[in-house]
Amino acid sequence: MSPPQVLDNALGAVGKTPLIRLDKIAKDQDLKCNLLGKVEFFSAGGSVKDRIAKAMVEAAERDGKLIPGKSVVIEPTSGNTGIGLAMACAIKGYATIITLPNKMSLEKEALLRALGAEVIRTPTEAAWDSPTSHIGVAQRLQREIPYGIILDQYSNVNNPLAHELTTGPEIIEAVVATPASPEHPSSGKVDVLVAGAGTGGTITGIARAIKKTHNKDCIVVGVDPKGSVLAKGPDCDEVSPEDNTPYTVEGIGYDFIPEVLNFQDIDQWMKTDDAESFAAVQLVMRNEGLLVGGSSGSALSGALRWLKSDAGRETANTEGANVVVLLADGIRNYMSKPWFLQIAMEAPPSALAGKIAGILNTKDTHTGPVLLKAPEPSSASSISDRLVTVRL
Repeated sequence: MSPPQVLDNALGAVGKTPLIRLDKIAKDQDLKCNLLGKVEFFSAGGSVKDRIAKAMVEAAERDGKLIPGKSVVIEPTSGNTGIGLAMACAIKGYATIITLPNKMSLEKEALLRALGAEVIRTPTEAAWDSPTSHIGVAQRLQREIPYGIILDQYSNVNNPLAHELTTGPEIIEAVVATPASPEHPSSGKVDVLVAGAGTGGTITGIARAIKKTHNKDCIVVGVDPKGSVLAKGPDCDEVSPEDNTPYTVEGIGYDFIPEVLNFQDIDQWMKTDDAESFAAVQLVMRNEGLLVGGSSGSALSGALRWLKSDAGRETANTEGANVVVLLADGIRNYMSKPWFLQIAMEAPPSALAGKIAGILNTKDTHTGPVLLKAPEPSSASSISDRLVTVRL
C-alpha cells in the first residue's frame, strides 16, 4: 500500500480502487472459484467514469484543445461521466454543460449542479441520432457556443486507454500481489473479467490490459441490459423481440454501437433484466456491505448466471480461479429511485423487527404505551410515509 500523502487536488484520488473478495456471495452460490469485485465507488467522484473524465480532460489540455478561461466542456452522458467531468472542470476552471436523458436520477443532476455544471434534460425515448436526444442537443450547443468542445466519450480513444493504463493494471497487480493460501487458493492470474458495457470503453480497455500483458486466455464477459443493442455485435446472437423494451438500470446499454467498443476484446455476452440487477444490488449490500449501484448489480447478476451456464461452470468449480466483476458505481446516485426505495424501505420484516415490536408494544409505567405505525405500501408518497414511527 502506498504511504499516506497530501494530494494536490481531488483528481489525485481518482482510481486506485480496491479489489474486494465477495466470499459470502460465492459461498451462497456454491462457487469454488474466487469471486472478486473491483469497487469503483471508492474513486473521488464515485464511479469508474472518473478515470476517463480525468484522462480526456488532461489529453485535451496537452493537445491544446482546451483553452483556460474560454473553453466550455459539453458532454452527453448518462450521468457518471458528467460528474467526473464536472469535478475535473471545477478543479481546472472550465465551464461545463451536461446533457442528460430524463430517465437518469435526480441525484445525478443535483451533483452536477453542485459541481457548477449546467444540466439540460432530454427525452429518454429520443433515438441517439435525433436532434432532441442528449447527443443531438450537445452537438447543437457545441456548434453555437463559442469555444464549446465535446470530448465525446463514445469515440475518444482516451476512454478505453484510461482503463488499459489504470483499471486493468490495478486489477492485475492486486491479483498477482495477493499470495495463495489454504483458505484462498489462487491461480495467480485474472482468469475471467465480467463488466457491463455502456460506451464499451471500460470493458475494452481492461480486456486489452489483461490480454496483452498478463493472461491472453482470460475470458472477458460483457453484460448488456435487455433493450440495449450492444450484444448484437458481429459475433453475437440476436436478442429476442421481447428484449427490445425500455430498461430502468442506468449507465449501461445503448441504442447504437459506440466507436470505442471493440467486439474482438469480448469473448461472450450475457443479457440481464432490471429485476435480477436490482436483486443483485441487495445481495451485495446485505452480504458484503458494499453500497453499489444498479449497473454493478447487472454486472454481478451477469457473472453469476455465466458461472452457472455451460460456458462458465468449469470456472465456477475450479478452486483458485479468479473471476473479477467490475462494480462500476455506488448507490449514492440512485437513492430516490423507486427500485432502491423498495429494497431499502419495503423489505419483509426480519425476525429482529418482530422482537423489537414485541418489546415496544408492552406497557411501560414510566413511558406510557408505545404506538407503532406499520409501513405504508409502495404507493406511499415519500420516504417518511414508509418509516415505522414510535411515540413514547
